[in-house]
Amino acid sequence: MLTPTRGGSGLYMVLQTLELIYHQAVRHIRKTHGNAIIGLMLNIAQTMMLVAVFMLIFVFAGMRSAAIRGDTLIYLMSGVFLFMAHVKVIGQVAGAEGPTSHMMKHRPMNAIVAIGGAALGELYIQILSVLVILFLYHAIWTPIEIYNPVAAMGMLLAVWFAGLAIGVVLYALKPWMPGLSKLLTMLITRLNMVASGKFFLANMLPEAYLHYFMWNPLFHCIDQARGFAFINYNPLHTSAMYPVYFSLAFLVLGMMGEFFTRKRASLSWSSRH
Repeated sequence: MLTPTRGGSGLYMVLQTLELIYHQAVRHIRKTHGNAIIGLMLNIAQTMMLVAVFMLIFVFAGMRSAAIRGDTLIYLMSGVFLFMAHVKVIGQVAGAEGPTSHMMKHRPMNAIVAIGGAALGELYIQILSVLVILFLYHAIWTPIEIYNPVAAMGMLLAVWFAGLAIGVVLYALKPWMPGLSKLLTMLITRLNMVASGKFFLANMLPEAYLHYFMWNPLFHCIDQARGFAFINYNPLHTSAMYPVYFSLAFLVLGMMGEFFTRKRASLSWSSRH
């Protein structure tokens, strides 16, 4: 994986970096559990448990009337899938190999490979988990109908990209303030339990409360995904492009911070982690 670099064209360097990202993604997947299948099953079980807990809350709190007319489980899963993809990639990218880690001593290894490998590995796990859960639900419980599955999957990629961008900012902050970086990662996860809009629709939210959620790219993605999943729901307040603009801005900010950090990295920082 980590072989000495040779000079070459720009295309060769890009292909070599992509190969390293692929190998780093495989390493990231196997790092969670030695058996990749068991690691995938654990993620599926975690997602299904979250869906089950939210379904119980819906039933016992009498919130089913707040859902879109249609399959309530698809309504819940559309929120849980995107929430899991978002918070998981934030945590994995923020916790990727830093500038003072042992892996960074190998010359081909760099921040782009570390970040890309963590993000790509998590995307693979989340997409595979979504496909397996939907197949099981379709085959065992009831046939499912998704109005625009391609666009709905696009929202999953958009929310993953937003998580990647936020994770890069936290990744750049970690060498300077590791405690604050971990605290912010945990805070974003906890905050998105409510601010993501898994339990309600933007169209049904009063105007006075909308501005509390409109900053969140996950809120936009979940609301738009439900518009693509259900034929009888048309999002009026959210935008499919806002998460893209948000992600690009945060990605540029995070890469600038990472470049600044890398130039000033010190091995003594590793003792603070």
